[in-house]
Amino acid sequence: MLAVASAVGGCATRKQDVAADSITPQAPFSRTFTGSADTVCWSVKRALLSQGYMLDRGGDAGVVTGTRDFQPQPKINVSIRLQTSCADNRDGTSIVFVTANREESRLQKMKQSTSVGVGPATLTMPSGSAQVLGVVRRETVRDPAFYDRFFKLIADFATQERAAESEKPHEGDRQAEVQAPTPRSDQ
Repeated sequence: MLAVASAVGGCATRKQDVAADSITPQAPFSRTFTGSADTVCWSVKRALLSQGYMLDRGGDAGVVTGTRDFQPQPKINVSIRLQTSCADNRDGTSIVFVTANREESRLQKMKQSTSVGVGPATLTMPSGSAQVLGVVRRETVRDPAFYDRFFKLIADFATQERAAESEKPHEGDRQAEVQAPTPRSDQ
């Protein structure tokens, strides 16, 4: 009886740990940056592209998703998928939310069969095998260092973007240049 109580208690503790781990204020999935949502979201795209991620076209302008595949071993494929959301805080800053999912697939043999017959008189026979990729693990990346590196890239690109914007002549300056009379050389 004591063993059953211990086993049930262990299961209850595990469920509680998973629930406690799911929501926490210290989660590494968001960061606030100086700049408008346009500047920061463009920096997110540049960060993803600079690391070899293929961008997915999404319907929502503030959501950017990128995927990168690699093959650490001959029969293993790993996909990293980052989904980001940008939002303007309307105070000169914008927040970026990022979630990375890691999916590992392994090359596996799948038996194939052929069926011959009609109705209840059907005979199924093995006809060979094929190799297919099967997902063996899927998880959310929780490593804070992974997100810190990604957020640093975003910050670097946002800084470059702000510097480029400050070097552009302002609209009022362009108007003055266009409207200024040019001196005539014949007088």
